[in-house]
Amino acid sequence: MKSNLIKDTTMQERIELIRKWEETGGCESSGIDLMDFYDDYIRGEREIAEINADFTTKYISDIPEDESKGCAMGIPLR
Repeated sequence: MKSNLIKDTTMQERIELIRKWEETGGCESSGIDLMDFYDDYIRGEREIAEINADFTTKYISDIPEDESKGCAMGIPLR
């Protein structure tokens, strides 16, 4: 399998990779436009792993401070 790192791909290859993910990933129902989401990767500015890590960090950091609201996910309600 060929490396997907920016240094090992052309812009066209990066575009084709993201298009394949759109076709096979079933992301159309998620509301995420993968071409937009991975735009920095396509332009050669950030690696896929960096973009994914940033998304995960933002997702985790959006947890409300007040844990007494929501489903609690195993945390006792106050």
